[in-house]
Amino acid sequence: MSTLPFLPTAPHEVLFFIDAAQAVARVREIYDANTAYLREQFQAMARGASPVGRISATYPYVAVTTTKPPLIDKRLSFGFVPEPGRYATTLTRPDLFEFYYKEQFGLLIENHGVPLEIGVSSSPIPIHFAFNDGMYVEGQLDIERIALLRQVFDLPNLRGIEDSIANGTYPFLEGQENPLAMFTAPRVDYSLHRLRHYTGSDPVDFQNFVIFTNYQFYVDEFMRRGRELMAKTENGKDSAFYTKLVEPGGYATHNANLSDQADEGERLARLPQMPAYHLVGKDHSGITLINIGVGPSNARTISDHVAVIRPHAWMMLGHCAGLRDSQKLGDYVLAHGYVRDDHALDSELPLWIPVPNLAEVQHALENAVASVTGLSGYNLKSIMRTGTIVTTGNRNWEIGGYASLVERFNQSRAIALDMESAVIAANGFRYRVPYGTLLCVSDRPLHGEIKLPGMANRFYHQQVGQHLHIGIRAMELLRETGSETLHSRKLRGFSETAFQ
Repeated sequence: MSTLPFLPTAPHEVLFFIDAAQAVARVREIYDANTAYLREQFQAMARGASPVGRISATYPYVAVTTTKPPLIDKRLSFGFVPEPGRYATTLTRPDLFEFYYKEQFGLLIENHGVPLEIGVSSSPIPIHFAFNDGMYVEGQLDIERIALLRQVFDLPNLRGIEDSIANGTYPFLEGQENPLAMFTAPRVDYSLHRLRHYTGSDPVDFQNFVIFTNYQFYVDEFMRRGRELMAKTENGKDSAFYTKLVEPGGYATHNANLSDQADEGERLARLPQMPAYHLVGKDHSGITLINIGVGPSNARTISDHVAVIRPHAWMMLGHCAGLRDSQKLGDYVLAHGYVRDDHALDSELPLWIPVPNLAEVQHALENAVASVTGLSGYNLKSIMRTGTIVTTGNRNWEIGGYASLVERFNQSRAIALDMESAVIAANGFRYRVPYGTLLCVSDRPLHGEIKLPGMANRFYHQQVGQHLHIGIRAMELLRETGSETLHSRKLRGFSETAFQ
């Protein structure tokens, strides 16, 4: 017998909760029932059944209504609404976001002292989003039934998938229902399906600390280190934090120090556009590495979608052109500012908006460089410069005219140039995800050292291992810092959503 959906017109009452875990359980009950209903009805249609009327089910929602300002710890940047009123958001994938929802719900209850309202929204679940495994819905239907799909089921509607809240352009108005979260459920579902498409990974494998890179060499080193961590050691506690290493397609290598479970899954025969690899930790507190390839378009595409996971931090590790004569190949560049010459986000984040560095991330990266290299204080300056990075959308920037290039770099005080870092940082600023950049000088075109195959291969083998080690160590230091400190008020505006 088919499970009935929690339709708004059905006799399923709105419930109120003062316990975050119970509230999340109710969200899951509604979501599981409604998505199961949609899947069952779709499979019946795929088998040849003739649908009678339209088939629809909707997302669960959470709402909070307050009548007085909150009494909060002013050091915290999230977990409360800015002023009295009603705030709500639709919710999806409670299996994936269970820990996140419990945290956000618990802070709302604690800071406002009022119960949370859990119910069924009027926002329909598109049939594609009822399947979490990335199934190609149309692939199960014949031509005639594909034509019926839109008539019978709700399909993804781009009119409801936008980023005005993240962009700071959403009008928070007194007397209206305002948003609790930066993303609605359809926006989250859209990005979760895009993540699977671009990275070859199930969204459940993504971790809260994300490293973006632009070279396969970093992936090779990440996999080598990951397999070392998964291998049996004499003192298993040394490798006990990460439970498994997951590759694109879901192939998992389990930590032999924690269980005797054999490797499982199948490796993809062909890698996706931006493959992702995951060192899985408890409560998603491990590290994800994504090879985004080269260019600002890829950097924007993937960070637009990773943002819905609500990571605690992301950073760019990659190569750059050194612009100063004092630099040498293999030196590190820690970004403290960006010239956004890529124009990938101009319409969402105008160029007049500064993208500052974040002290917590800067300190973690600097301390990681010192820890891995053994250098500190003034000696650290022999291998690392802090300064402005130019990110360009022109891969052939070197042939733009030597005099004009030098003039622009001199005026901006730039010390390095790449094609991704400013986009990753700008989207971190835009989505309130703590961000940072540590690049490695791989060529110096202005000074006659251009990137040639032989030079590149020697450089990569010498430097990539150390650079990735620094990135992993920096993420571990940020994890030790704690999410309350990382998600600081520096990234929050006047009117912000309660959800981090």
